[in-house]
Amino acid sequence: MQPIALSDSHILSMRTHAESAYPEECCGLLLGRVTGDVKNIVEVWPTENAWSAEAQENWPDQKELTEKRRYAIKPEDMLQAMKHGRDRTLDIIGIYHSHTDCPAVPSECDRALAWAEYSYIIVSVRQGCSEDVRSWSLDGEGNFQAEEIRLVEQTQIKK
Repeated sequence: MQPIALSDSHILSMRTHAESAYPEECCGLLLGRVTGDVKNIVEVWPTENAWSAEAQENWPDQKELTEKRRYAIKPEDMLQAMKHGRDRTLDIIGIYHSHTDCPAVPSECDRALAWAEYSYIIVSVRQGCSEDVRSWSLDGEGNFQAEEIRLVEQTQIKK
């Protein structure tokens, strides 16, 4: 697994977003570049949690799947982030979201909806306070594996 490099301010941005969305899950995109064997985050791009009744239709046997337990990113938000990134020679290299009152470990729904090329950072939020931040990516068999998070100084990030 490739490590993911990001700054304290990136983590603070995700934690703040997660806490402000509580008790619902937050979500957003991670823009950056893959350099050698490291995924380098340059920007955290918060989005609205667009989980809806339409998304729920894909999981009819799980009534607990609401904005408190799931997230979705609107296609137009993805497109806007892609255009923003392209103008800065950045790519979407990951997605972040929060787990409310649960550990920062991917759920089966997270795995089923994940894309192999992305990193998935999960922020655990309990009673409105962020506790843990962990990164994951899919292996060749479609299972999540933990990714090393490397903290770097903001000045080391090439914008």
